[in-house]
Amino acid sequence: MRYELLIGLRYTRARRRNHFISFISLISMLGLALGVAALITVLSVMNGFQQELRARILGVAAHVQVMGAGGDLADWPSVLQAVEGRPGVEAAAPYVHQQAMLSFDQNVRGAIVRGVLPEQEQKVADFAGHMKFGRLEDLQAGGFGVVLGAELARALQVGPGDKVTIIAPQGMVTPAAVLPRVKQFTVVGLFEVGMIEYDSGLALIHMQDAQALFRMGEAVSGVRLKLADLFAAPALTRSLIGSLPPGLMVTDWTRSHANFFRAVAIEKNMMFIILSLIVAVAAFNIVSTLIMAVTDKEADIAILRTLGASPASIMVVFVIQGLVIGVVGLALGVVGGLALAKNLDVAVPALERMLGVTLWNKEVYFISELPSQVQWPDVYVIVGVAFVLVLVSTLYPSWRAARVDPAQALRYE
Repeated sequence: MRYELLIGLRYTRARRRNHFISFISLISMLGLALGVAALITVLSVMNGFQQELRARILGVAAHVQVMGAGGDLADWPSVLQAVEGRPGVEAAAPYVHQQAMLSFDQNVRGAIVRGVLPEQEQKVADFAGHMKFGRLEDLQAGGFGVVLGAELARALQVGPGDKVTIIAPQGMVTPAAVLPRVKQFTVVGLFEVGMIEYDSGLALIHMQDAQALFRMGEAVSGVRLKLADLFAAPALTRSLIGSLPPGLMVTDWTRSHANFFRAVAIEKNMMFIILSLIVAVAAFNIVSTLIMAVTDKEADIAILRTLGASPASIMVVFVIQGLVIGVVGLALGVVGGLALAKNLDVAVPALERMLGVTLWNKEVYFISELPSQVQWPDVYVIVGVAFVLVLVSTLYPSWRAARVDPAQALRYE
């Protein structure tokens, strides 16, 4: 073992005359561990939110949509056949998308009315796992049934079996005036996906009923696609634009819901920067620890210099001492952060019981438990940044140690 490493490790574990230095070293180590653990836990929660948000949105929205430029797609069977054969496409389904007013008694709400074919819609959207009442298959052509989002049903104060009036914007011209098209639909189901955008503003009816209500004939609004790999959506979109007949619009989830995911990504980056400052403060506490250690060990440094140790060797000794403090704190932080991030479903309820407060309100967030997903690239970045900060914090005290004058240090010894 090189003597620099031997002395550096000995300084780390030796019983010092000044116990205050040991206390500051312990504080630096624990501060670094706390900062790293907090950073890993928060980023894991942000990853969990991002995954949960994506799953909830794409459980209702499509990965890719092919639409008619004027809002109507007349030759949709040929488009459906063309896109179903594409590599990576798991399923495709036609749909009708229109805005309408829904009313019941004295309650009126605006909503998106989506006309679907239940047997095909189930292949591109996950409504079955979010039904609170009824089934999507209860929508029958000519039966004029409707499946409402739970918040929309609550706002209208309707329940299963009630008759909801849907008012279409396409009016009927009569000699007296232009009258809106009005049709009563029976509530046959309720769904709740946990996204207020859909729970409070989406109503599902059979596609043929939607075509009749909105006077679309045999046309639809477009075709929805579900992909095996949702991140392949942009590439498939570009491919479809170049191969489908002109006059069609193709979009994917990264465009239609870009604001949601961009907001989460920005928030994650900002949290990383803010919490990295905690790690930086803890890492630079090592500076004060090493400066006090250098002052305490000036006589030892002078003796080493008189025995032939070079200034570079003295620097290495104190760099090793600082790195030991930092690496131990970093290791404790990684282990603690991973343990907490992977057990938040147990830790949060236990903390709520201990403090007697509600930290995670399920009724507000529509999520039963705090989501958490550890992504190893994030952990590697955190470890790398923390290690660099620790290494940088050891350089100035080590340089000071290398500049100690042996004659001055040993004058009063």
